[in-house]
Amino acid sequence: EAAGGLVDLSADLDKLQGRWRLIYSSAFSSRTLGGSRPGPPTGRLLPITLGQVFQRIDILSKDFDNIVEVQLGAPWPFPPLDATATLAHKFELIGSSKIKITFEKTTVKTAGNLSQLPPFELPRIPDSFRPPSNTGSGEFEVTYLDTDTRVTRGDRGELRVFVIS
Repeated sequence: EAAGGLVDLSADLDKLQGRWRLIYSSAFSSRTLGGSRPGPPTGRLLPITLGQVFQRIDILSKDFDNIVEVQLGAPWPFPPLDATATLAHKFELIGSSKIKITFEKTTVKTAGNLSQLPPFELPRIPDSFRPPSNTGSGEFEVTYLDTDTRVTRGDRGELRVFVIS
């Protein structure tokens, strides 16, 4: 981060374009996906195994999708269910290196033996039932960016490192 200097997304927005693979997140050490935010109830209700995590960013449409590969455990004799969840957001620049994302919807696509099923959209939890910390939007700062590596710091202090995939 220090070697890269200040990031100016107003001049380098095109460097965000693409599909980025998460290679490190300090949030995983706290057993949640967003630092101190609530994460999935891993191991409590159903055994959930997280696979690869990606971000797909389209600078023209302002789409910002978090894509998570998951495997849901199932009771014997059923095999586990492989799926990909896409959390669709819109993004906007706020300042020279900060990005605000606003949640739109979650779509799940099954894989493996059930890959022929069409994707389905998960219903959104009504605002009145969501905890105050889950507003449907978040902010993060891009602290390093070049043609194939991106480092961000989230609004809850989490550090994330991505590479272009």
